[in-house]
Amino acid sequence: MHPVDWIILIGVMAWIVYDGLKRTRDSHEIEGYFLAKRSIPWWAAGLSVMATQLSAITLVGTTGQGYTDGLRFVQFYYGLPLAMVVLAVTFVPFFYRAKVYTAYEFLEKRFDAKTRSLTSLLFLVSRAMSCGAIISAPAVVLSIILGLDVTATAILIGAPAIVYTIFGGVQAVTWTDVKIMVLIIGGLLATVVLLTVGLPDHVGVGDALGLAGATGRLEAIDFRWNPNETFSFWSGLIGGFFLMLSYFGCDQSQVQRYLTAKSLTAAQHSLLMSAYWKIPLQVLVLLVGILVYLFYVFTPAPLLFDRAQDERMRSSPRAAEYVVLERRFSEAEDRRRQAADRLVAARQSQDLGTLAASKAEFQVREADVRAVREQATALVRETVGDRNYTDVNYVFPGYILSQLPVGLVGLLMVAIILAATDSIAAELNSLSTATVIDFYRRYVRTTATDTHYLTVAKVATAFWGIFASIVAIWTAELGSLIVVVNQIGSFFYGSILGVFLLAVGWKRATGTGAFVGLIVGMATVAWFASTTDVSFLWHNVIGAVAVFVAGALVSELTRGGGSAGGEGQALRTNGGPGL
Repeated sequence: MHPVDWIILIGVMAWIVYDGLKRTRDSHEIEGYFLAKRSIPWWAAGLSVMATQLSAITLVGTTGQGYTDGLRFVQFYYGLPLAMVVLAVTFVPFFYRAKVYTAYEFLEKRFDAKTRSLTSLLFLVSRAMSCGAIISAPAVVLSIILGLDVTATAILIGAPAIVYTIFGGVQAVTWTDVKIMVLIIGGLLATVVLLTVGLPDHVGVGDALGLAGATGRLEAIDFRWNPNETFSFWSGLIGGFFLMLSYFGCDQSQVQRYLTAKSLTAAQHSLLMSAYWKIPLQVLVLLVGILVYLFYVFTPAPLLFDRAQDERMRSSPRAAEYVVLERRFSEAEDRRRQAADRLVAARQSQDLGTLAASKAEFQVREADVRAVREQATALVRETVGDRNYTDVNYVFPGYILSQLPVGLVGLLMVAIILAATDSIAAELNSLSTATVIDFYRRYVRTTATDTHYLTVAKVATAFWGIFASIVAIWTAELGSLIVVVNQIGSFFYGSILGVFLLAVGWKRATGTGAFVGLIVGMATVAWFASTTDVSFLWHNVIGAVAVFVAGALVSELTRGGGSAGGEGQALRTNGGPGL
């Protein structure tokens, strides 16, 4: 990067971190450190909810998905608005009125300690692994900039995030979220403007989008019923609905965000913000990826956006094959560019006969380019022995570093890095909260000073940060990061959701039923994941249904005809809605 970009990057990062720490108040008390004494306005809590999920994975992985597949990925979120509405009128009042630190405290009040502990443990494992994937995204970016391997950059990113989280507290995290959201959206909009202005003079925005449409990149709805397909309307609406219910309703990293709100109404409004704005924001991110694709239709693109692998292939025993593919790729690009010009001319002349022929020719040339890129990717996989290797995570960083003007490069880099750092901080804060509240204070030291518990929280933060950094080294090579993080979550989320559905939807459920149901649910998801090709989105449905059915059945078999008694009553006396 240019020295000016480095100055911008370091300066903006330093200011955001300093301002976040300066805003921290009452971090010497448990409620202040974990919940900001429930003082956050609804709009800030809402932006924090969105920022926690809008990590660097979104900026790196989702733009790469847009470049490769277009808008198909947005179907992943079709169940989100409905899930937000359901949660706002059910789980949010249930959690907020009970005045607890973690979502899993409810499960002991409703069921028993073992159900609470197992559910919280599953959250800790799944969230720590997902946090590793969040670290991986900027590690990919920095590995290009600094010339280091992904392992070294993952450690460099993880260490500052650990330190920031230890001293920041949730209030610092929340207000940092607000600034980072503004920075990210501003950077994305500026990139869209530059990409549209950068189109050739004879190509309008409508003409360019017509080219994207010819390749299927503007198709945002696929009504075909195929449970093996992740990006379809039904998978997103049904599987995504269950995923979002669990993520926003049962995942401590999200629950903790809206528990910081000033009131129940503020907490509900903060969650509904995602219902209104999440899909438009995802479309914006995917649109950036589509526009990057269109940019490279008219501008020569590298065969591999991953510079490290490009250099490695040139010095490998298969360098000659790689050079041949590079030449074929350049020729295929030239033919696609000429076909694109003819299709644009046909669109402008409105000659229907020529338009159909030009569109068919462009589709053929696009398939040729894609085929050569796929051969290059396969060659890399064979050479390095990594069957999961993909170039998709390097597309947007490669475009930023090679095409954007000085200054904007630095701003986008700081947006990507801080998006990761801030998400990591929020995740580590929630991991620390669950560790202290659900395990240490529950089993080790039931009575101690706030100072003691905060010391343990900071140690737990360091532990989970190191764990996530180790996971990051592994997940960086698994493929599209935005898919990887949701695959990890979907393995656990459905079963966790099933326990909460038992708690709020089946009055006769018992602690034994919930505990056995949770084990059955996890085992069922593991079986489906290992023996079938069913999309990971459906794992959320499978896990929730398995837990609920098994839990209800075991509850009936073990009740002996009695009533739920104090288990159900505990929730009502603690301010939750009647069950």
